Amino acid sequence: MNKIAEQTLITLIDQLRDTHLLSKEEWIFLIENRTRDVSEYLFSQAREVRHRHYGHEVYIRGLIEFTNYCRNDCIYCGIRKSNLNACRYRLSETDIRNCCRTGYELGFRTFVLQGGEDGWFTDQKIISLIEKIKTDFPDCAITLSIGEKERESYQAFFDAGADRYLLRHETYNSTHYGKLHPPALTAAHRQRCLYDLKEIGYQTGTGFMVGSPYQTAEHLAEDMLFIQQLNPHMVGIGPFIPHHDTPFAAQPAGTLELTLFMLGLLRLMIPKLLLPSTTALGTIDPNGRELGILAGANVVMPNLSPTDVRKDYALYDNKICTGDEAAECRHCMEKRMEKIGYHVVVARGDSLNTETIPPVN
Repeated sequence: MNKIAEQTLITLIDQLRDTHLLSKEEWIFLIENRTRDVSEYLFSQAREVRHRHYGHEVYIRGLIEFTNYCRNDCIYCGIRKSNLNACRYRLSETDIRNCCRTGYELGFRTFVLQGGEDGWFTDQKIISLIEKIKTDFPDCAITLSIGEKERESYQAFFDAGADRYLLRHETYNSTHYGKLHPPALTAAHRQRCLYDLKEIGYQTGTGFMVGSPYQTAEHLAEDMLFIQQLNPHMVGIGPFIPHHDTPFAAQPAGTLELTLFMLGLLRLMIPKLLLPSTTALGTIDPNGRELGILAGANVVMPNLSPTDVRKDYALYDNKICTGDEAAECRHCMEKRMEKIGYHVVVARGDSLNTETIPPVN
């Protein structure tokens, strides 16, 4: 790439850092024409912004994958309903509370309850679980990541004490969404859920896969514009990784390089975001999570699930850390972060992105 074009990209990164705004065309140009040098410049700017708001602290979340039953048939997902090879499990309420207890003793102050859309876990069961965890650990935050629900259910979970909700929008573009999901699931409904969650008062997280089948730079540009409009508290992104028991088994994985680039852009667009460096990053590269932190991320999510079920919560192939005890995961993460100049903190780690922005008409 010639120097003039590279300078244009750097100017766009500066514009994003200073104004937090790019047009769709500018997003596409930046994503399509990125180079290694431009990426390094982006990461240096993203780190600076991250340090301004969050210092060198890394927040930890204890992830509890409590059911891999799912009513949905998302084409990319290893726990899709049609996968008859999946070894299904559900954790009991006691199991889940024990995971939280283990995590609490290790310094976790946020628990992320994640699962497939499993009808066995009725609203009443989820409410009971939230209330018991809040009674056991009143100084902790509870994050739910259990898919699309009616607004009344979201409200009931919030009233019971849930603090945060993660629901990746996956892709904003409705045509692209239709290529990744069965017809019963729509991009519009998922986006409606996200606005419901924000209106109720949750600290709300969304996100997308990077490099999913049929994805284009234009789709990623639309994702960024949607996230800007939603103005969430958290954004979780990770590379698409194929699962061998899905129709996308032979599709190529998303790249570390583009995922890191998008992380850096997100940090500049919404400076106070909570931005996880995901397990999927660590799966496609042994240093992936460290590189995510160095690209602007500030959250890691070690697994607190019982080791005997971790391998069964397989959304994609070759997931890391399935055999490690919770304490090993926690201490391993601490060492990894210290090696790159960051430190894991014992805190709830609430998002600083609390300003409301006027809706875009």
